[in-house]
Amino acid sequence: MNIFVLVKQVPDTTEMQVDKKTGTLIRDGVKTIINPDDLAAVEEALRIKEEHGATVTTITMGPAKAETMLRELYGYGVDHAVLLSDRKFAGSDTLATSTIIADYLKDKPYDLIIAGRQAIDGDTAQVGPQIAEILDIEQVTYVKNIKSSNDEEITLEKEAEHAIQTLVAPFPLLITMLSDEVKPRYMSVEHLVKGFKKEIQTVTFDDLKLDPTSIGLKGSPTKVKKTFTKKVTKKAEPKEYTNDQAVDAIIKALSPHL
Repeated sequence: MNIFVLVKQVPDTTEMQVDKKTGTLIRDGVKTIINPDDLAAVEEALRIKEEHGATVTTITMGPAKAETMLRELYGYGVDHAVLLSDRKFAGSDTLATSTIIADYLKDKPYDLIIAGRQAIDGDTAQVGPQIAEILDIEQVTYVKNIKSSNDEEITLEKEAEHAIQTLVAPFPLLITMLSDEVKPRYMSVEHLVKGFKKEIQTVTFDDLKLDPTSIGLKGSPTKVKKTFTKKVTKKAEPKEYTNDQAVDAIIKALSPHL
């Protein structure tokens, strides 16, 4: 089985600055970590590898410094690492990012693609589903854990709004993982040492078959008009209401805006 895991290096902070001109996050000088949901995806891939045998390849899109994260993932036991990196990719929103990653994956022999549910620096939860749509394969989102798998299908638990669903899905398949119940393993010294000797494949714009107008800022339909930090002007005072009083108060507060 061939498993590809989508990972992202994200800022280890909630205090992010935004480029006022481009509307993109300023990442220079900010400490980074592996996105938590993505690390859960790596763990589930490695569990399948241990139980049934699989080749696990991690993929990230980002600057050259993202190699540090990929080396770290070698320490967990992944087999291969791919870095999609080019100045032409800069400024890509979720659709442009999905277009780039899907173009790389389209000719690869994948059975299962695992992504984190969302990245903590964007919280959109869009990249995984968009890649599945571009590749025209089945997808299951908000996966809590993988129950079992074989060469043809996988059984998993999906978190729905008011229930936990148990689903059986055939390959090829893309899933997005939640990190709530998946505890990543520790890195091993053996894998870390081997990881420093392993190759990280770097893929650039010239290696792919992309329309330059579909990526980067030009290919990103998402436009950030304005960003600002909301200031607290006064402290609200708690009030106690009956149900009927609460309904009346809400209607009164909303009525000028309706």
